[in-house]
Amino acid sequence: QVQLVESGGGSVQAGGSLRLSCTPSGDVNSRYCMAWFRQAPGKEREGVASFYIGSGGVDYADSVKGRVTLSRDNAANTLYLQMNNLKPEDTAIYYCAARIRGPWSCRNMKVSRYNYWGQGTQVTVSS
Repeated sequence: QVQLVESGGGSVQAGGSLRLSCTPSGDVNSRYCMAWFRQAPGKEREGVASFYIGSGGVDYADSVKGRVTLSRDNAANTLYLQMNNLKPEDTAIYYCAARIRGPWSCRNMKVSRYNYWGQGTQVTVSS
């Protein structure tokens, strides 16, 4: 059974930075995609960035490209999401998720494809 634990959320002013962390337990191996999603109040959950453990490939949503960097510390078995130049519209609950890649590219950040989710961490950006 895979469990995901996020940390690192908080409140910042616009232009600030935050780094989110996600540490999985269980056998999350090279077959897995891991991703960050976010859900703002009244909006659907959307993909932010994805990572394929097998290749190290990373993909970003257009809304965050240039401001967000996803990385993985293999030794710590932790996925990071570094967010810079944060905007009020980045305010949301951020979720870490994982799934076995299977036939769908990790670029496919469709919510329904992911079957393992963390509890979420709140990010609030004030103007």
